[in-house]
Amino acid sequence: MAKSIDVSDLDIYYGDFLAVQGVNMTIKARSVTAFIGPSGCGKSTVLRSLNRMHEVIPGARVEGKIMVDGQSLYDPSIDPVAVRRQIGMVFQRPNPFPTMSIYDNVLAGNRLNSKRMKKAEQDAIVEKSLRGANLWNEVKDRLNKPGMGLSGGQQQRLCIARAIAVEPQVLLMDEPCSALDPISTSAIEDLIHELKSEFTIVIVTHNMQQAARVSDDTGFFNLKAAGQPGQLVEMNATKKMFSNPDNEATEAYISGRFG
Repeated sequence: MAKSIDVSDLDIYYGDFLAVQGVNMTIKARSVTAFIGPSGCGKSTVLRSLNRMHEVIPGARVEGKIMVDGQSLYDPSIDPVAVRRQIGMVFQRPNPFPTMSIYDNVLAGNRLNSKRMKKAEQDAIVEKSLRGANLWNEVKDRLNKPGMGLSGGQQQRLCIARAIAVEPQVLLMDEPCSALDPISTSAIEDLIHELKSEFTIVIVTHNMQQAARVSDDTGFFNLKAAGQPGQLVEMNATKKMFSNPDNEATEAYISGRFG
């Protein structure tokens, strides 16, 4: 089941440095939410706080609340590893495990969760996940070949297959197309559109056209000044954001006057 996420009064720190301040937003289930804004304004930091990847960095912490279907992600009783199982992540650069075959790459998360699986069950997960990532027809005859032997766009879809194989509820994507060519980018965008029927998706992108094409809602982040914390300036339906934003700074950024 895809889940909605409620963020309230979120402050994110690196040591003593307040990187992002006062974020309040609701991310709807089974939709695509894009985070846009200039470099260094906290988009990726907020994204990583949504599955507790942020705290992997020494000295990093958050204050405030992130609720997924009424459950606080940062409750002391919650295991961060369990959070990351429910809220998957796809990174900017495709990162298949270099020593593993395509088949083993897809199953890496399931095996980490130490489920003993029969071969037939493994085969079924691999096929379902690769079909889900629109990669099955391209790789079905070479599942035992290294994942690193694929093209960049195929590697990124393999990473998406690996993320969805553990059946998360939310999929986070940090600039998933920035290292890819236009044809691969288009394939990933089509895929995002298909995946939202099953998952809640949040994507960070520097590409305005991409945000306009793939997302239902858009959050615009900005800094008041260098060295100041990033803030969520505006969050709205994407159509409204790109045609008639509430905030002047949003309009200036989207129309290319700054950033």
